[in-house]
Amino acid sequence: MLDLSFFGDTVVLCVGDVVLDRFISGEVKRISPESPVPVLLATGETSLPGGASNVGRNIAALGGKCILIGAIGDDSTGRELTQILAAVGGIEADMVTVEGRPTAEKTRFVAHGQHLLRMDREKAQPLSAEAESAVIGKVARHIARCRALVLSDYAKGVLTEKVIAECIALAKSHGAPVVVDPKSPKFSRYDGATVVTPNMSETAAAVGVSPTTDALAEEAGRLALRDADLQAVLITRAENGMTLVSRDHGATHLRASAREVFDVVGAGDTVVATLALALGSRRPLEESARLANVAAGLVVAKRGTATVTRSELLDEIGRLSLIEKGQSETKYSSAPALAERRKQWEADGLIVGFANGCFDILHIGHLHTLEFARAHCDRLIVALNGDESIRRLKGPNRPINSVDDRVRMLSAFTSVDAVVVFHQDTPAEVIDLLQPDLLVKGADYAIENIVGAATVLARGGKVLTCPLLPDRSTTGIIKKTQIA
Repeated sequence: MLDLSFFGDTVVLCVGDVVLDRFISGEVKRISPESPVPVLLATGETSLPGGASNVGRNIAALGGKCILIGAIGDDSTGRELTQILAAVGGIEADMVTVEGRPTAEKTRFVAHGQHLLRMDREKAQPLSAEAESAVIGKVARHIARCRALVLSDYAKGVLTEKVIAECIALAKSHGAPVVVDPKSPKFSRYDGATVVTPNMSETAAAVGVSPTTDALAEEAGRLALRDADLQAVLITRAENGMTLVSRDHGATHLRASAREVFDVVGAGDTVVATLALALGSRRPLEESARLANVAAGLVVAKRGTATVTRSELLDEIGRLSLIEKGQSETKYSSAPALAERRKQWEADGLIVGFANGCFDILHIGHLHTLEFARAHCDRLIVALNGDESIRRLKGPNRPINSVDDRVRMLSAFTSVDAVVVFHQDTPAEVIDLLQPDLLVKGADYAIENIVGAATVLARGGKVLTCPLLPDRSTTGIIKKTQIA
């Protein structure tokens, strides 16, 4: 499996338009009697870093470190955003406070997973000369510590032509690649950058060609390189994936990997964050673009201003690699390899659950237990008795299904994230190695009799018993078959 541990050694400097993203969620059950509009009964409110600050959040989620520079107002929104950023590990925010300039804020009203309305508060105008100098001074102070620079342009006025030119010059003088998320249709504003990442509409506005096909995307990329001093253009094409056009290596088309698309809010931030981390870690441009494409496929399957963790990225790369090789997707892992993945899950702040059993003939009782377990954790490991282990426990005529078949079947469960096989009579050694946060068994076991319970409880974890479904068991199924 690809090792992304190098992200942890990479510091990325992100400069741009920071925004506070606010989501007000609720239910719509009626239309207003005052006018034909839905009435939202608000039930929750969430505030998250948006714009350039969401790029920083994505860098931190992937295990990197971000120094974030932007402009905020002397207002409650700016103070709220500053407090939120301070609570995110991996981000060092160094903001310029501009008198008379409100902190940019986007409020989205959401019901049943659908956006009803977005309300913006902002003053999108270029920074004053004094504020420009303050931003450039902060970049000059931090650039030597950084391996890559992101310019996150949301057209709010922080990235003036002077700020862009000075930032790129400083990055180049320190050998740091420059990734730009552009909003201007004039790509020459970003002359000297390593790569710009326009979406389809931004590309069409800049070069007059809409990249709706591979051929048109390649043409659009070449026109962009003709008109601006850039090393490459990475065009994000929604469900059609991405097209990378480079001066040195021509065009590469990357197919979209998203299994479901729930929300595209912030997907561009995930792309530039992943791209910058990979380039800053001295990965080749095409490899970096492929990583960014996979990360984009993951983030659009989430709702709201979301991020992707390093472990999610690794897991998805593994899944796509199997598909590319024409192999069935399996979630099997050796115990030592799974222990390393478990460490990464822990680093990402995920709760790791553990269940075990023979799972010889899968039935609704198994599904019930696994869904119960997964509902109480972020990642679920299932430890599977090997064939010889089952023969010792169940007799010479078991298992009915071989361990390879059982691994394949368990891998098909969406509730299962990893499968490991043990050959002892109990999973005690595997539990000691993996140190799960949660242990789940059926309610026919008393907690004091559950193997591994003491280990999990000693580290502050939980042990849960799942209510059993009556008359659902492998032994019962076998007896019915024999009677028939």
